[in-house]
Amino acid sequence: MKIWAPLVLAMSVGTATQSLAATVGFIEIKGAIGPATATYIARAIDVAAKRNDTCLIIQLDTPGGLLDSTKDIVQKFYASPIPTVVYVAPSGANAGSAGTFITMAADVAAMAPNTSIGAAHPVQLTPGAGAEKVDDVMKQKLENFASSYIEAIAEKRGRNAEWAKSAVRESASITSEKALELKVIDLISKDMPDLLQQIDGRKINDKELKTAGATVTPIPRAPREKLFQLLWRPEVMFVLMLIAMYAIIGEVSNPGALLPGVPAAVGLILFLYLSTILPINVAGLALIILAIGLFIVDVYSPTHGVLTTGGVIAFFLGALMLFDRAEPAFRLSIAYIIPATVVTALFFVFMVGAGLRAQRVPVKVGPEVLIGKTVPVVGRIDTKWVKVFVEGEYWDAVSDAPIDAGQTVQIIGIDGLTLKVRPTPQ
Repeated sequence: MKIWAPLVLAMSVGTATQSLAATVGFIEIKGAIGPATATYIARAIDVAAKRNDTCLIIQLDTPGGLLDSTKDIVQKFYASPIPTVVYVAPSGANAGSAGTFITMAADVAAMAPNTSIGAAHPVQLTPGAGAEKVDDVMKQKLENFASSYIEAIAEKRGRNAEWAKSAVRESASITSEKALELKVIDLISKDMPDLLQQIDGRKINDKELKTAGATVTPIPRAPREKLFQLLWRPEVMFVLMLIAMYAIIGEVSNPGALLPGVPAAVGLILFLYLSTILPINVAGLALIILAIGLFIVDVYSPTHGVLTTGGVIAFFLGALMLFDRAEPAFRLSIAYIIPATVVTALFFVFMVGAGLRAQRVPVKVGPEVLIGKTVPVVGRIDTKWVKVFVEGEYWDAVSDAPIDAGQTVQIIGIDGLTLKVRPTPQ
């Protein structure tokens, strides 16, 4: 007994130390669900699995996102070597649209008090589909697909499949308390320590979670993920479009200038790249392109700003329509559209106004500036041919009337390198 007692004590201490040393991976997803989000979640699962975390907790607050990216996240959840926990938090957060699919696909679905989930009716299935006219048949196909997909998710995780279908077909949305009652989620927890305490001891894929007192270790976004998450927003895409538009106009107005050409190329390339990911409306884009054309034409045409006015109207309507078929998370706020329209209008009104004023400014260089000047005759060739001194240069001049040396004459025309003059009244 004396021999085994220290060994038993050492084993107990080792077990306690192992329990205290347990770690839980943690990431926070806030905002629209897209490719950058899917990449981040996939990498976080791999990192948490590699360092042998007990589970990965994903704190979620999203209005929705792209279904393609949501499918990638769900598939990664299914293949995850460690348990995944989606926690809709903090209080007031929402797991809307794509967030409903993600929450129900997790091994453990939890919500904070006073949060909500639902409204998962599909707006569009793939990026760019909003550019096409979606008829009733296509809408029905999208709805049927999303409904069957979320039903399969709910059945796989043992959650309420009937409510899940209603979230898609009827855009049903419920509170965390109602979600727990309907078995849409597994638990409600007020904060992270409470969540760790409640999921402690749960068995997932024959693995018992040891989360009570575990250390929560965040997995930060990689710089590349931060950059793409920053770029992957309708507001950023709109700003890039404006930069490209202004720079293109500047390059057209000043051919050969490199300064406007560089941002024009960069902004246009990024805009075209994002347009393959973000759902945009081609009609809105066409109106904006029309506006650019009207602005450019008005710079060179004496229309007194009529085309610029039409361009401003086309730009405003195009900006309103650019993301109008997208998920609510990807619709451009009027708070961006109105200032952009005002700035664009002022920019081109200034450009057109400057162009019109330049057309009215008298010529200040070239032979034309000599016409009308009164100059002295410095030499006589014959009665009608003389030499005059103008602007520091000697010119040959011819007159229909006889001219004497020392007389003053007025320049009335230019023929090659010969001035046409006439005697000034004495």
